[in-house]
Amino acid sequence: MKPKTIKLKKNFIGREFEYERLKKIGSSDEANIIIMYGRRRVGKTELLEQTFRDRNILKFEGIESLTEKAQFANAMSQLADYTEEPLLAKTVIESWREFFMILSKYTRNGTWTIYLEELQWLANYKDTLVSELKYVWDNFFRQNPNLILILCGSSPSFMIDHVLHSKALYNRSQDEFHLKEFTLPEMRKFLKNRNEKEVMDAYLTIGGIPEYLKWVSTESSVFLNLCKNSFLSGCFFAQEYERIFTSSLSKNKHYKEIIEILSKRKFATRKELTQALKMSSGGTLSSLLQDLEKSGLITAYHPFNLGEKTLLKRYSIEDNYLQFFFKFIDPLKKNISSGAYLRNPQSALKLDSYVKWLGFSFERFCRKYHYVIARILQFAAVNYQSGAFFNKATDEENPGYQLDLIFDRSDNVCTVCEIKYLNGKVGTNVINEMEKKLSIFPYTSKKTIHKVLICNEGADENLLKRAYFDDVITLPQLIDPRNW
Repeated sequence: MKPKTIKLKKNFIGREFEYERLKKIGSSDEANIIIMYGRRRVGKTELLEQTFRDRNILKFEGIESLTEKAQFANAMSQLADYTEEPLLAKTVIESWREFFMILSKYTRNGTWTIYLEELQWLANYKDTLVSELKYVWDNFFRQNPNLILILCGSSPSFMIDHVLHSKALYNRSQDEFHLKEFTLPEMRKFLKNRNEKEVMDAYLTIGGIPEYLKWVSTESSVFLNLCKNSFLSGCFFAQEYERIFTSSLSKNKHYKEIIEILSKRKFATRKELTQALKMSSGGTLSSLLQDLEKSGLITAYHPFNLGEKTLLKRYSIEDNYLQFFFKFIDPLKKNISSGAYLRNPQSALKLDSYVKWLGFSFERFCRKYHYVIARILQFAAVNYQSGAFFNKATDEENPGYQLDLIFDRSDNVCTVCEIKYLNGKVGTNVINEMEKKLSIFPYTSKKTIHKVLICNEGADENLLKRAYFDDVITLPQLIDPRNW
């Protein structure tokens, strides 16, 4: 046998929790199934291969759009390469059970990792592969205590609905990993030569996706890297959007339609989506929205004081790269293709517009990582509900009105956060903005109001002298690993 060779990557960083957990599974004295999923480019392959590089790895990768028979043939060809038995590539099989039975003969003894990558493509989005795996796992694979089976995919909805929730694997030894983007502290390690503002700019623009970060880590600044790889013909970020929708989200045209509807507005209600899509607000739409949420591409949010079923529930694009693409790259597609920015790619990104947009992205960041803010403010142990505040009255009378982040705490305190992301310190004009918002906020007479300013550069001297805010949170605290 000639298993896959994985070279040690000395600059592999992050994923400490997942790495240690995987290592522990690998050192157990029983066979295990690992189920890992997450959006494309998030680093699933890198993590798995670096963790298990000292084991015998047999990796079988699904190929998009192949028929079931073609997937069989490709898997047998890969097995022929590993076993160095060319005749296996000519062996015609009719089921996944046949394939797994043949594979089990080579993995009865020894330390093996069978790694099935892009499982949704291998399985053609069907339940058959997992169902046929059950028999071979129960009767053969699991008899080797040094065997690990990895089921990995970039379609979270498929992995959850058809693998994790599959009756075929119910009550069998399995470990679930939902791999998400890097945290800010992990990004700081990855972008080790960048200051805190550049690290946050990178996160707010393209998110903590390892593959994306590689493209902003080489030149003299994140900004120059971003422009070079966004506004030149054929560059990475200009093309990445289409790649997203030709991979794990290619099976239904409505995925792309929903994203493009949301790209034209700050948010949309379910009713607005059904009207734009010209489809009923039923189970099909629910399934599509859930798939996009599980993939981390969109998010659903509602007023912190109302439940999930409220009609005020809003959907917006969650993925930072997609937000950036639609705001700055998509409108310039023709110019980019014609080479209009070849000499000076940074001229395509207007700084004033970009800084304002970063502010909206920073608001989304703070709502998403509310638990980090709760730890910084030292009330994480208190039960709370968090989110934005808006209601029917404010939507009708002042559509732009929204308190960015509220913590409704069980200790009879309401923490109200004003969020700013500027090129300088925040001045006293923020007081009038905050007072105007609080004048409409219905909780001011019911609970103690704890006012917090979250900003990148901090408050200026005049604002600090006014002592208006009870706490001010800045970038060093948000990046500090002790708060994550």
